[in-house]
Amino acid sequence: MLSNLEVENKYDVVKIGNDLEIGGKELVVMAGPCAVEGRKQLLETAEEVKKNGGQILRGGAFKPRTSPHSFQGLGEEGLKLLAEAREKTGLKIVTEVMDSEDLELVDAYADILQIGSRNMQNYGLLKKLGQVDTPVMLKRGYAATIKEWLLAAEYIITHGNPRVILCERGIRTFETATRNTLDLNAIALIKEVTNLPIIIDPSHGTGKRSLVSPLAKAGITAGADGIIVEIHPHPEEALCDGQQSLLPQDFGDLVGGLKRVAQAIDRKLVG
Repeated sequence: MLSNLEVENKYDVVKIGNDLEIGGKELVVMAGPCAVEGRKQLLETAEEVKKNGGQILRGGAFKPRTSPHSFQGLGEEGLKLLAEAREKTGLKIVTEVMDSEDLELVDAYADILQIGSRNMQNYGLLKKLGQVDTPVMLKRGYAATIKEWLLAAEYIITHGNPRVILCERGIRTFETATRNTLDLNAIALIKEVTNLPIIIDPSHGTGKRSLVSPLAKAGITAGADGIIVEIHPHPEEALCDGQQSLLPQDFGDLVGGLKRVAQAIDRKLVG
């Protein structure tokens, strides 16, 4: 018994606005830069996401970094740029909230509130997320068991917000050849024991640009309801995670490949 979220063959659908659903037959594609670095970078990337069939633009305005000397994000200015990108492209926005004090601010801009790996067990923040109506994408902690992950989701749900989307982004293991170990077991198991939609993040799960596409396809085959990947017009200049960011043309190839995979498993990509 993993948690009291267990149900039999019933998957909830989380609605994003009036025209997008996560968890149904159609798969969703979330893509964008790890961090919002500036207007030109973000708008150029947003246009590529839109052109290649993405529905949701990802981008960090507040960035949790291991080193205090690393780029921490543009804060509210980054949120304003995300809102401008949404206005110009029609893409929905997913961005991370790191602190309870910033929740109201980020919630005013985001279509989906992302909770990163480091905050999966920030119970004070999770409780506050239960008090908003905005969908929440809860990333798995890098050392969390599936049970701990589901119990973290329950904090949000039991405090009033059932619109939770899980995200498998890789866990820390003894393996050092990749940034993390992407847990494909978790995808299939989540679909078996819960009614929550789940997204796979092969960018953080592997940390290698060349591995993003094959692991994205594997995740969809295992039952994921969509992907979230990092793309950047100039990865070599990225202030964050350039080594795992796809080039725009690579992203287009990935979406084309996912369409074929979706067809094989009787699903389809939105758009």
